[in-house]
Amino acid sequence: MSAPVIFVVEDEPRLAQLVRDYLQAAGYTARVFDHGLAVEPAVRAETPALILLDVMLPGRDGLSICRALRAFSPVPIIMLTARVEEVDRLIGLEAGADDYICKPFSPREVVARVRAVLRRAPAWHDAAPPAAPRGEAEPAPAGLVIDTDHHRARWDGQWLDLTPVELRLLAALAAQPGRVFSRDQLLDKLHPDQRTLSDRTVDSHIKNLRRKLETVRPGQELIRSIYGVGYKFEP
Repeated sequence: MSAPVIFVVEDEPRLAQLVRDYLQAAGYTARVFDHGLAVEPAVRAETPALILLDVMLPGRDGLSICRALRAFSPVPIIMLTARVEEVDRLIGLEAGADDYICKPFSPREVVARVRAVLRRAPAWHDAAPPAAPRGEAEPAPAGLVIDTDHHRARWDGQWLDLTPVELRLLAALAAQPGRVFSRDQLLDKLHPDQRTLSDRTVDSHIKNLRRKLETVRPGQELIRSIYGVGYKFEP
């Protein structure tokens, strides 16, 4: 099998070269882009397994690129940023990013994060859905099929374009319809490495997930907010 292709979008040449060398030593094929305007055409031309995307880029910033990619692709995206304020991390996740790494970082940490995200979203870019998914969440509401092996979710016969984080969130909620999950419980399921994140991170992912579910069932509030507690899934 060919090595998974990782796009490294970073305009600092030495940093980009260092990350590429570590990724290739870990068995990946790394392609480096140093200009924001080159990213979207490259993703449309070639399907990467994952994108490492710097926030500050010439031509087009990383958040704008992330939003544009999410309009047509669920490719996993890890943001690279020197802006460590909570609001910047939150904005990145709202744009559709699956994870973030703050600079300065160890290239070994980058490789570890890439492996972790790809483990959670294996083979998301396969062209056709599997005939008999092995990773379906049980129990699941009628009309919902979650295939964790191939990173797919089908709702009322329509495939949803979910990010890896959104898929884990939907799987956790749908596994126990009607159960109220606190934000802390959902954070544990979204990021099992126990990093420190704001409760608002869950709110951002819920907002994005609601929007995608409403494309299938317009006007229905499938994920309900329980004031002062958290969220529950009620199809």
